[in-house]
Amino acid sequence: MPSGDMLALINDSGRVIEWGHLAEELFGWSAEEAVGRSVTMLMREAATDSKRQQERFSETASVLVKPVLRGTSVVWQVLSAADAMSGQDVAILKAMLAHSPVVVHVLDNQLLVVRTSTTAGLEDAPVRHLLGRHFTEAYELADPEEEVAVAQRVLESGEPVVNRLVRRIKKPDRPTRLIRSVSYFRLEDDHGDVAGLVASAVDVTDRENTQNRLALLDTVRTRVGHRLNVGTVCQELVEAVVPSFASIAHVDVIEDVIRGNEPPPVPVHRDVPLRRTAFQSQIAADHPVGVVRPLPIGTPFSDVLSDLRPRLVSIEEDSSWLAADPARADVIRRSGSRSLIVAPLALRGHALGVVSFYRHQRQDPFDEEDIAVASAVCAHVALCIDNARQFMREWVIAQTVQRRLLPEPPATHATIDVSQLHLPASQGGGAWADAIALPGARTALIVGDVAGQGIAAAITMGLLRTAVHTLAALDLQPDDLLARLSDTVARLVAARAMLPPTDPLSREPLTAGCAIAIYDPVELTCTIARAGLPEPVAVRPDGTSADLPVPPGPSLAETGNAPFPATTIDLPEGSTLAMGTATLADTVLAPSGPLRPLLDSAGTRPLPDLRDDIAHAFPDGNRTGETLMLLARTKALPQDRVLTLPLPAGPEAAPIARAAARRQLDVWEVDEETAFTTELIVSELVGNAVRYGAPPLQLRLVFERMLTCEVSDTAASAPQVKHARTIDETGRGLFIIASLADQWGTRYQAQGKTVWAAQPTGMSTQRQNGAGRPR
Repeated sequence: MPSGDMLALINDSGRVIEWGHLAEELFGWSAEEAVGRSVTMLMREAATDSKRQQERFSETASVLVKPVLRGTSVVWQVLSAADAMSGQDVAILKAMLAHSPVVVHVLDNQLLVVRTSTTAGLEDAPVRHLLGRHFTEAYELADPEEEVAVAQRVLESGEPVVNRLVRRIKKPDRPTRLIRSVSYFRLEDDHGDVAGLVASAVDVTDRENTQNRLALLDTVRTRVGHRLNVGTVCQELVEAVVPSFASIAHVDVIEDVIRGNEPPPVPVHRDVPLRRTAFQSQIAADHPVGVVRPLPIGTPFSDVLSDLRPRLVSIEEDSSWLAADPARADVIRRSGSRSLIVAPLALRGHALGVVSFYRHQRQDPFDEEDIAVASAVCAHVALCIDNARQFMREWVIAQTVQRRLLPEPPATHATIDVSQLHLPASQGGGAWADAIALPGARTALIVGDVAGQGIAAAITMGLLRTAVHTLAALDLQPDDLLARLSDTVARLVAARAMLPPTDPLSREPLTAGCAIAIYDPVELTCTIARAGLPEPVAVRPDGTSADLPVPPGPSLAETGNAPFPATTIDLPEGSTLAMGTATLADTVLAPSGPLRPLLDSAGTRPLPDLRDDIAHAFPDGNRTGETLMLLARTKALPQDRVLTLPLPAGPEAAPIARAAARRQLDVWEVDEETAFTTELIVSELVGNAVRYGAPPLQLRLVFERMLTCEVSDTAASAPQVKHARTIDETGRGLFIIASLADQWGTRYQAQGKTVWAAQPTGMSTQRQNGAGRPR
């Protein structure tokens, strides 16, 4: 090392043996004056020298003393501390502190800034203003207490902390908070004593925001859309974006889309209703789902549905659109939201709904890059919603096809002619009509209507229609049948109430009406009861018509215990009965209806012609439901097809009934096996009536599509099938009947009951070949 780079060289006795030029400038003594003198004496003189020499001495903050071997002796070389580093090292440090983008702060043991890089001014403040300040003030940290604790741990343990993400405090004039990657390293002197900390910071705001956006997109693609249900997809979306992207998110989906129908084109009409299908909030702000309403005009939400362009909206207290949507404005006010993105759910130019993202005032406001993220999220969700919509539609179609493939009841009836007028609603509905054959040549005429349109109403109609067929097989009277059907509808209503809020049926009311008429071609009577539908009309063969006085019953499943009163009326052969839905009440069924004359002119006209005339004349105006009318023309069962026989109340009743049945079966030319079975059934039915019933007793045989045996008495007790033991002498009557007959049952009247059994009409070989006919 050249002598000019050192201060002095001292031998082992403490005397100066060399004196450098830097020492001459620093102390003011020449080499001749200093060499050979004791270094201790020189330092004492320097300490008491003039003020100028003291200032020069203070410029050297520290010196480096190291042993140097000279010959066989060790001398001590005194160097300036700066001379301990090479010139290249010094240049590197100067460049790092002056030009590096990394902010460097040198902190003392009290975490005060003692030295800083030129770029350390975080808010364009001069570097000199940072010296002496606490490092949390220099960094303007959002959570200073936590950072002080971290820095203190580094001071105490010496374990460095690298790449710790910290946020800068948010100020009113600075809406966006920077994110910095901060590292802490402990400083130690040559003796190992703690001298302070070095804290470095790098601005990673853009990097972190980009990573967060990519992570959000990955989360949405991973978590959203695994279940084919519109409500579930929307709920998965809001759970994925809150709180990572927004503090509040909610989704409104067009009601037709939830029902599986095609989405409307853009621009969406102002009256199209949307259902709030999902809502998620990081803060306490309730906004119930399931609400169905059109979006208010003049708001960003309705604007999005007009052109499918996302909107970035700054929410101010005086924003004019808040007045147009008070419910949403209340949620915004309570949540403290200040920034909003409204993005469309759209696919192939058709609108599915709207998603709203909110950020409150403690969060960074949305920017243009966030709009791109929201658009990408909504594009994925729109595809998932459309998949769910198509799945629902396909499912309903499959169920409908399955129901249509079930065996239909016979299209023709021997004792009644039926024709049906059906003018469906534009989106379908829940109206239906049926003619169900009952034992004893009777026919049940049913007209039903489920309020509403679309797939849900059609499905409910299918359920109720199946229930009616099941209940009709029990041979119930119309009022009893309606009561049980009302119980079925009440269970459907309760099941809807238990559905999750995201299910479109959960908040949709279920209202249904039904009218039932049972026509008896033997007695030429019709028993009618109705629930929520108009009065039926009867047109008699002589051309006179009348509204049948059937008391109105409540709609099905209506609260309360109001009964469904039934009325029995006489219907001569050739009468025309008209039953219909509410849309026909004022137009066709009411006495003053404009189309009532067409119905009154039924007479003997073919029912299809009458139906067509009414259909052509029916107005095309807006109807609130489906239009359906059932026209039925009555016939009498020929008297030679019925045997009616009063019976005594004693034991002789069974032989009398068997003999009469045998004679009548011979007249009808029933085959021997069917005749034997019928005699056995008659004997058991009459025997039970004698033993357990009450007089008067009556036997009736009806020969139509089925051979029906009926025994009536005035007792109200219900027969029960018993399983007799081997040694029992009685108790096998109904068991035998149930084994031999295709169907059997009990029908109750105002006075007493009728126990019946039905079996196929077995004809003799001669009758099957067409050589005989009933006499």
